[in-house]
Amino acid sequence: QVQLVESGGGLVQAGGSLRLSCAASGSIFSINYMGWYRQAPGKQRELVARISSGGSTNYLYSVKGRVTISRDNAKNTVYLQMNSLKPEDTAVYYCNAPDPTRDINYWGKGTLVTVSS
Repeated sequence: QVQLVESGGGLVQAGGSLRLSCAASGSIFSINYMGWYRQAPGKQRELVARISSGGSTNYLYSVKGRVTISRDNAKNTVYLQMNSLKPEDTAVYYCNAPDPTRDINYWGKGTLVTVSS
């Protein structure tokens, strides 16, 4: 089992910044990619960014240049630095860690990000 605990969400004005953290614990030896998804009210969950254990990254097109994902493998923690936030970034942000060896997709409970205009 893998446990993912997010932190760092909150209310911020448009143009502001937030840093989300996700700490992983448990049987994480087979985890390669870790990422952040978000789900806004009435919308499907979408991948915001992901990062491999080697540092390769992928970003949702609409956040490129505003969002940076990083990872501290020694602390088993992944971060999402979000700058120049927009009201459309408002969503619950979920940490994700797929385990391909067990075919299990681990999720955190989510952290709410609200961007006011």
